Amino acid sequence: MSEAPTAPHTASADGPAGTGRLDLLLVPPRSRTGWRVLPARVVAMCVVELQKLRHDRTELYTRAVQPALWLLVFGETFTRIKAIPTGGIPYIDYLAPGIIAQSAMFIAIFYGIMIIWERDAGILTKLLVTPTPRSALIAGKGFAAGVKALIQAVVVIVIAALLGVAMTWNPLRLLGVAVAVVLGSAFFSCLSMTIAGIVLTRDRLMGIGQAITMPLFFASNALYPVAIMPGWLQTVSRINPLSYQVDALRGLLLGTHAHLALDYGVLVGSAALGIAAASSLLGRLAR
Repeated sequence: MSEAPTAPHTASADGPAGTGRLDLLLVPPRSRTGWRVLPARVVAMCVVELQKLRHDRTELYTRAVQPALWLLVFGETFTRIKAIPTGGIPYIDYLAPGIIAQSAMFIAIFYGIMIIWERDAGILTKLLVTPTPRSALIAGKGFAAGVKALIQAVVVIVIAALLGVAMTWNPLRLLGVAVAVVLGSAFFSCLSMTIAGIVLTRDRLMGIGQAITMPLFFASNALYPVAIMPGWLQTVSRINPLSYQVDALRGLLLGTHAHLALDYGVLVGSAALGIAAASSLLGRLAR
């Protein structure tokens, strides 16, 4: 009797290729850690925050009213009376970048209320037990506030253009405007979340937010040049990040003299310090 034919050799787990597949099953691929995972987590948190706009856009519509009134009423009136020296440009042109910064700050400065609401609803506790670093969580919320502020900035720019404000439409300059708006909003939202980590309640945060919003606005160069301020107010203006944001916006949109390197340096540093401060207090907020 002849021997039974030998079964053909096929690729199996015993072969070199099969061994590689088996190794993948036994040893999972190495996950990204540290700085490699941070950008992805920041973007993910930012997207989560922005998805809330899909369910309720009322906030965007209502917040567009105030900057429109500033330009239409305050800007038009002071342009006529010529009471504030603006270096030869119409006052409404001078005011428009300041109103962009103001509307961005007003959106961001109450961002801590949202994180307190998340604490009360139990959402924050669930977020803190995930592998997401606290700095990524805070940065995601901060940059989401910046994207919301960009929508407000577009509204102000459109209204200003309709009123005849002479602004640049250079794409690179507009990109610089977007970066300045996002960085400023990130700082003020982190400032709000830092205060939330200290006071722990919505009522206290609303009171403090209302107490510091207008002083920050009036102690900046948003409405008038720093040179005409009293000496003590000039000192406050120089340590106010809003002044550097307005200076950058005014230089980019109107082409006036600006210290862009200093402006962006202060905005980046302020945003980084804000993220660090809010991250350090996040655990206290969740207790």
